[in-house]
Amino acid sequence: MAQKLSSAAKAAKAVRDKKFAMTDERKAKKAENQRRRNAKKEELTKKYSAAYARKWLRLHDWDHKTKSWKTIKDNRGNGGEGTKKESKKKY
Repeated sequence: MAQKLSSAAKAAKAVRDKKFAMTDERKAKKAENQRRRNAKKEELTKKYSAAYARKWLRLHDWDHKTKSWKTIKDNRGNGGEGTKKESKKKY
């Protein structure tokens, strides 16, 4: 659900989000995720089919903390704990 923000607040949030997304740590995580997704897609395509691989990847994300594939729901929710406590941790 989108946040209800004023135009000024929305613009400020966009700047903050972009700055965070371009940090070295986030760039490294994005690159790692892209490599893993491409490899997993290739693996699943060989074993099953391209359609199955695409569907599976739409439902799963790489979890940098546990170093495993998780459903998007489980990865975002952090097992019901939220993400506030882990916000400054390095993986």
